[in-house]
Amino acid sequence: MAAAPETSAEYIKHHLTNLTFGQHPDGHWGFAHSMQEAAEMGFWAINVDSMLFSVGLGVLFLWGFRKAAKTATAGVPGGWQNFVEWVVEFIDQSVRGSFSGKNPLVGPLALTIFIWIFLMNLMDLIPVDWLPAVAGLAGVGHLKVVSSTDPNVTFGLSLSVFVLVLYYSIKMKGVGGFLGELAFQPFPKFLAPVNLVLEGVTLIAKPVSLSLRLFGNMYAGEMIFILIALMYGGGLALGAFGGLLQLGWAIFHILIITLQAFIFMTLTIVYLDMACQEHH
Repeated sequence: MAAAPETSAEYIKHHLTNLTFGQHPDGHWGFAHSMQEAAEMGFWAINVDSMLFSVGLGVLFLWGFRKAAKTATAGVPGGWQNFVEWVVEFIDQSVRGSFSGKNPLVGPLALTIFIWIFLMNLMDLIPVDWLPAVAGLAGVGHLKVVSSTDPNVTFGLSLSVFVLVLYYSIKMKGVGGFLGELAFQPFPKFLAPVNLVLEGVTLIAKPVSLSLRLFGNMYAGEMIFILIALMYGGGLALGAFGGLLQLGWAIFHILIITLQAFIFMTLTIVYLDMACQEHH
């Protein structure tokens, strides 16, 4: 394990603290050294590690798929082209099965969401001490490599989907039609206030549930890896048992990271389909 915290609690806090840059209460700008300092920086603080890994993985995704498109051949395809074609076909079938309308944005959006979230989740399979230890050698105090364990990232993704849902709801139905759905369903029109409350809560719950589901599952998975890593400092027998646990949890976690990306993508498609329908 990387040398740093003395107690288990300090070790856990260290690995759960983002590399946060912002303005300190005394007015100077700099990096936070603890969760408390990061909280005191307020809304405009930025988690540099979350931005670094999320943007970097997004660029990697674009580069890899662009390369496959540029080198695609009608003859015998290579392994990477086969993989990309399989993923695109899988996403296309998912869109056709969940989206009943015609919208050229939905397919690329679903592909981007699935691959991007999957790559961010995949970082959870890297042993928790490796990259933070390398960062420590460079003088970086904290480093969280799993961007999807940062609620700022998951809420950013879900709010982007929410904006699209609102946009297409108004575009397809008009402002009156959209407000009518909120005010006149599911109860009769004279109960419009009740309908507004119920439908408003349902509408707001969409981005909240999207973000919290992804964040909660990935945060719990990361926490388990951190707890297993603590076992390596408990002697040879406990360390060997921890190694077996880590292997088993990593294999099971492959299903979790894939499932969470798929769920986020599928719900995005469903929400956009509902936005494009006159009634839901």
